[in-house]
Amino acid sequence: MKNSLIAITLCLCLGACASARDERMGQGALIGGAGGALIGGAASGTPQGAIIGGVAGAAVGAVAADMTRTRRRSHCYYSEYDQRRICRNR
Repeated sequence: MKNSLIAITLCLCLGACASARDERMGQGALIGGAGGALIGGAASGTPQGAIIGGVAGAAVGAVAADMTRTRRRSHCYYSEYDQRRICRNR
């Protein structure tokens, strides 16, 4: 009981340090893992199939969430007035 309480406390402390990108990847992994476990369990009919499907779904979900995030685009131009290059994020 004491070990599980320590593990939960550690997870909560580490979870508080997550950035928006980490949170998005975590949500993608959670959704992908749940879907993969359901599909893997239904397709194989065994707990091992559900575990393998969950792990694979979590990996694919995290990568897909990271690849579909919005990225800042910079627009750069040379200003004759300032005599330097100016970049602005969009």
